[in-house]
Amino acid sequence: MPKDKAQRSQARRRQEFERLIKQHERSIYAAAMRLTGSHQDAEDLTQDAVVSAYLGFDKFELGTKFRAWMLRILRNTHINRYRKKQRSVSTVEWEGLGDESRAPGGVESSSLPDLEAEVLRKVPDEGIVPALDALPEEFRIAVVLSDIHQYSYDEIAEELDIPLGTVRSRIFRGRKRLRKSLADYARERHLL
Repeated sequence: MPKDKAQRSQARRRQEFERLIKQHERSIYAAAMRLTGSHQDAEDLTQDAVVSAYLGFDKFELGTKFRAWMLRILRNTHINRYRKKQRSVSTVEWEGLGDESRAPGGVESSSLPDLEAEVLRKVPDEGIVPALDALPEEFRIAVVLSDIHQYSYDEIAEELDIPLGTVRSRIFRGRKRLRKSLADYARERHLL
């Protein structure tokens, strides 16, 4: 392909990407807000997801559902950022020692939804994260959206662009696998 033709094609793809992002920016940001619970974190997550989508836009098939594709990238970006944060070595300021308002990893508990902060305080992630990682992606995403981020089944169906029955099935099967993989862990720590 001649260089001019390739450059024109690349420019058209970039313009199409920009048009689609502008068309869906509100719903993308709203989903980021639901995932993070913070305006600053939602802006950062949205920006990271848009960059990832731009870099992978050549894999997107025009004519398919851009919003669903973009929300999948947003969720995956959020999950990857969460995992990275959980795996990073945390440091604690001397002034912060004994401060009950901090969650594991040095994250302010007020920046996390209440339920998620409570779970993070009670259950060490060395048992949960590997069990979640072991789940097939479709189960893991449904369980994380439902149990950690408190999405309703209807919201999950909309976000994943799948039928409500499929959402129920994935959550049921994902939780069943988690129960099985975490049973020994829970018994050892007298959680059961």
